[in-house]
Amino acid sequence: MQSILTYLTVLLTSLILQAQNTIEVSMSGFESDEGKAMVGLFSEEETFLRKPDLTISSKIVSHTSTVTFTDIPDGIYALSVYHDENDNNKLDLIMGMIPKEDNGTSNNPDTVLGPPKWKDSIFEVKGGEIVHFEIIIK
Repeated sequence: MQSILTYLTVLLTSLILQAQNTIEVSMSGFESDEGKAMVGLFSEEETFLRKPDLTISSKIVSHTSTVTFTDIPDGIYALSVYHDENDNNKLDLIMGMIPKEDNGTSNNPDTVLGPPKWKDSIFEVKGGEIVHFEIIIK
């Protein structure tokens, strides 16, 4: 019986102490300090740019902004940022397709020919890492 309790204690302790990661995001290139930066963290290609797992908003000061995601489990993720200049909590679009507000994603992929792709924006965090991203808003 004691060996079972010891095993359960070790198992629970390992689950509790499992490494959690931190993702720090610095953003620059905002055309103004009006509104806020909206940052989404995505864990699935199917929901990328549509439904973030986590969202943080941040004030823009001197055309820059920063946010930090903490206690993020090991995994593959992508970040998306947009300048919510009119504070309506959504990315405004022209004709439902073209972003009206400046935006960007992790790894700063080229988006001349359309929206950023999941494969160009993903990164991995594991083992209690602190990962830092600099996203340039365009």
